[in-house]
Amino acid sequence: MELRDIMTKYVHVVSPATTIREAARKMRDLDTGILPVCDEQAIIGLLTDRDIVVRAIAEGKDSADSLVTEAMTGDVVCMYEDDDVEEAAQVMEEKQIRRLIVLSRDQELVGIVSLGDISRETGDDELSGEVLKNVSEPAGSQPS
Repeated sequence: MELRDIMTKYVHVVSPATTIREAARKMRDLDTGILPVCDEQAIIGLLTDRDIVVRAIAEGKDSADSLVTEAMTGDVVCMYEDDDVEEAAQVMEEKQIRRLIVLSRDQELVGIVSLGDISRETGDDELSGEVLKNVSEPAGSQPS
């Protein structure tokens, strides 16, 4: 099974010039916890609801004046829409991440795959359970 078969399509994005407050409202309105940050067509980061809390609110930043670039995660892990789901699950385990950006071979954003997508769409409880277990391990505690 390929990522295009299980990914969430029609991903909403924000620009680097978006304020944290605007992004938070967009998350609320879209009922999502993640927004890719894109400069033109290039993905430069991901903003999650957790990023907003940990890197903005907890640090006392003004959400009306602070930009998403001040809170986003810059190290974005991407895979291609024709990559295999099991390979994506392995990458998620290794990188301890719950979501992957999905690109076309032309480097265009075409979707997002989450741990929930893998669990729900593949029906492979063993695969999704193993990924969740390893993603949830504190960094540095996984056996080699």
